[in-house]
Amino acid sequence: MAGAFAVSKPGADRREFKGKITWYVWICGIIAATSGLMFGYDIGISGKLSVLYLIWCTASGLWMNRQLIAGWPPLLLIAGGVTAMDDFLVRFFPSVYARKHRARENNYCKFDDQRLQLFTSSLYLAALAASFVASRVCTRFGRKRTMQAASVFFLGGSALCACAADLAMLIVGRVCLGVGVGFGNQAAPLFLSEIAPAHVRGALNILFQLNVTIGILVANVVNYFTSNVHPLGWRYALGGAAAPAAVLFLGSLVITETPTSLVERGRADAGRRTLEKIRGTAEVDAEFDEIRSACDQAAALNAEEKPYRRLLRPESRPPLVIAIAMQVFQQFTGINALMFYAPVLFQTMGFETDGSLLSAVVTGGVNVVSTIVSIILVDKIGRRKLLLEACVQMLVAQTAVGGIMLVHVTADSSPGSGWAVAIVVLICVYVSSFAWSWGPMGWLIPSETFPLETRTAGFSLAVSSNMLFTFLIAQAFLSMMCTMRAYIFFFFAGWIVVMGTFVLTLLPETKGVPIDEMVDRVWRRHWFWKRCFGDDANEARVNNC
Repeated sequence: MAGAFAVSKPGADRREFKGKITWYVWICGIIAATSGLMFGYDIGISGKLSVLYLIWCTASGLWMNRQLIAGWPPLLLIAGGVTAMDDFLVRFFPSVYARKHRARENNYCKFDDQRLQLFTSSLYLAALAASFVASRVCTRFGRKRTMQAASVFFLGGSALCACAADLAMLIVGRVCLGVGVGFGNQAAPLFLSEIAPAHVRGALNILFQLNVTIGILVANVVNYFTSNVHPLGWRYALGGAAAPAAVLFLGSLVITETPTSLVERGRADAGRRTLEKIRGTAEVDAEFDEIRSACDQAAALNAEEKPYRRLLRPESRPPLVIAIAMQVFQQFTGINALMFYAPVLFQTMGFETDGSLLSAVVTGGVNVVSTIVSIILVDKIGRRKLLLEACVQMLVAQTAVGGIMLVHVTADSSPGSGWAVAIVVLICVYVSSFAWSWGPMGWLIPSETFPLETRTAGFSLAVSSNMLFTFLIAQAFLSMMCTMRAYIFFFFAGWIVVMGTFVLTLLPETKGVPIDEMVDRVWRRHWFWKRCFGDDANEARVNNC
């Protein structure tokens, strides 16, 4: 693993930094990425309400209470998480429990329970607000301390949720978890991008998303087994979130701070020593000079104008637009619609009560393995190719599932086991493409494209945008399904076309570019975004940005 790492660059301005890909860098990356494990576990453990999970109940005529429910609308089911556990619903949402076991009424629209949706969504609102605070904490105290704070909030939130005596205590716990998510999602991707050599930055950063997928898979398995533990299974499930938080807290005591953060906060000597340690060599003059130059420039610019105000300037628009667009598109891929549609398909294929666990293992396993594929390929073939290939793959899968649902699923007929197998395969195809593209790239690209003077502020807007649109989708999805039903698949397919067009025309490639050279090497050379950067010869171009 020794030697110099070259930064690929066209023309005569090719740069090369000395150093090794040290084990210490990977250890720091793995520990920091545990923040993603916390996030993923909470996504999986809390559950998401998905009416797409209900569609198949009607199509296949599932058995509930040993009575066949025929006709439209479907039997109400809840897709995963503690929100599917009767003990949890009886204690906190008794009215929802009563409706869950009722066989009549329009279940497409009757499950629009805002309090239960708020249980899931409150985390994202808290994370949205916390991301702005985390931006300042990241700048003032460093990435490492911000991750430590995230683990503390997560430990507190896990304890409150596991010990909740009433709904208020439960929501407070969720808010604490949300603050932890906001802090962790802000600091971890920045930490990973700043310690990584340029040619493996994508792979190291995607460790965060890999941990998210592992967390979801683990949570699904925990949900399956604790659902049979009465009456405290839901407490064990929610309390389990403390495990990854403890790992992050203890691990953060032994990892280093990033050289960029140390220099930014006036600790240049410590920053150089750290750079030598993570690169495994004392020959770091070129890279250190680049970091120090970026920090000096950032300090001078921020002395004139605060980071959030600088984001309003024309030269800040390219990375800001890209960062926010990536978060919006990530949520509008329709991944939630398909991920939580799978469990009941396995039941219709004869797996009965084991269908939920098998679904979690299959879709969760595909998610994890495909994220590993992204780690292997992202620094070889680049970000754009992965995103564009995934758009084609997701469009085909999404449209095919929608077509099957529209043609073969009616009020009184089932598409049969053959079509069920086809949809399961399509779901796996869809999940795999998301897992090696829009899932990890949504965090990677915004973390590497902002200049230092606006890096933490810009990335906080990316995190908050992600949380905002996750919240909006979670709150609106049931109402959308009440109206659109199977056409929801075509709705998301339309967004995938928009996403592909955006990548093809407006998203530059950032593979192999040092993080502090993005402005000169990426934005100023892009056919469209270069108009946002004026110069003495042509300042008027900025007006066209």
